[in-house]
Amino acid sequence: MVRRRIDAAHVIAYQDGGHRHLREGVVVTDGDTIVHVGTGFSGDVDETIDASGNVLTPGFVNTHAHLYESPLDKSFVEDMGRRQFYLSGLFEYLPARSAAMDEAAAHACLAYSMAELLRTGTTTALEIGSHGEEAVRQAERFGLRLYVGQGYRSGRWFTDDGRRVAYAWDEEAGERGLDAALRFIEAYDGRRNGRIKGFLAPSQVDTCTEALLRRSREAATSLGVPLTLHASQSVNEFQEMVRRHGQTPIEWLGTIGFLGPDVILGHAIVVAGGSWANFHGDDVGLLADTGTSVAHAVWVFARRGIAMESFGRYRERGVNMSLGTDTSPQSMIEALRWTAVAGKIVDRRTEVATAADVFEAATLGGARALGRDDLGRIAPGAKADLLIWEGESLFMTPLRDPVRNIVYSAQAEDLATVLIDGEVVMRDRVIPGVDVAALVRDVQAAAGRMWPRLGEGDWAGRGVDELSPQSFPPFVG
Repeated sequence: MVRRRIDAAHVIAYQDGGHRHLREGVVVTDGDTIVHVGTGFSGDVDETIDASGNVLTPGFVNTHAHLYESPLDKSFVEDMGRRQFYLSGLFEYLPARSAAMDEAAAHACLAYSMAELLRTGTTTALEIGSHGEEAVRQAERFGLRLYVGQGYRSGRWFTDDGRRVAYAWDEEAGERGLDAALRFIEAYDGRRNGRIKGFLAPSQVDTCTEALLRRSREAATSLGVPLTLHASQSVNEFQEMVRRHGQTPIEWLGTIGFLGPDVILGHAIVVAGGSWANFHGDDVGLLADTGTSVAHAVWVFARRGIAMESFGRYRERGVNMSLGTDTSPQSMIEALRWTAVAGKIVDRRTEVATAADVFEAATLGGARALGRDDLGRIAPGAKADLLIWEGESLFMTPLRDPVRNIVYSAQAEDLATVLIDGEVVMRDRVIPGVDVAALVRDVQAAAGRMWPRLGEGDWAGRGVDELSPQSFPPFVG
């Protein structure tokens, strides 16, 4: 149990229910807990970290990530999104990629993604996937605070003609998947002194039966674990749920009793009242009234020309907004920046989706979504999940408002040190015991094995260069 003092020029501390800017502050941790925040401290400590000139903030809580596959999006899915699927890549690109991946690729992606998370400020992440045991192993290796949800569903979507979305159902597989997810929680929840936690993750609203979602709801309540679901993430899904039930996806989830304060909806971006749906209703109000949180992953949509309408509107209505990365890059720095910029563009207002708004979503919003009042803040009694940022670097100078500088200017190189549970898991941009060059080589090799096999999972048997043409033709000479 190390008692550690950190002296910083700027501390984003927590006081009176919100973040406050403490200048020339002192934070003291004892083991995994913050025990003092103020302008001075006279007690004894085992170690002092001199962060004079630097910025100390709480770690980021990343509420939606797919670490086991997302690095393989790079060089493949960008600039792609057919109009038949309203620009979404879910129905062509994800099935092709998943079918072409091997087990070694998933393991390489998990390790690589965890390095990305630490290098860009995530201290708590929710991994939604299918390789839970390896995710736990890598989280313990990197020191990350990780919630792990083993995905399951009653069916899958696919396209067999590139024009429509179809569904193949196996309801028994969904029930078996839930059973396996429950066994996983029983086996792994609480590992690494509580740093590893479980949650339930039925995959998508349109691929889960009502019975499976009701059973998931009951199990989450009984176990006291978070419950997450992809919902309102594409126009095709929205239209399908209206066709089935005469209700929006979020209205239907409300009808079956799924929504609530322990629920995190991934995306919730195509909603009644928005232009993408062109359908009357008040989904945003329903989210607010039920206390349901939203995990907003801006980049996965913005890179295809899709934006939430709007981050400011959800906040003003009272929805608890949190941020996730979803796909590569697994960078909360980018998530903060793009959420702020896209929010302003959509609303055509400068004063919405402010640096304070998005920073709060990445810290306190994520903590609220998980039901944790010990995360996302620098306060006595909170977990010692801390980030030390350079204050006198090329990108962070001049420094007056540290939150604005982090949101609008910081780069990964500006994050110097990361502590989780009071343990230094990255110091001076180095993650102890991790060979980043080896992680890079492993993911490059995984992609090299995947790209030639993409046709095996594509409805038309297309190869990588037909599915995703190179930006420029080859040089001939």
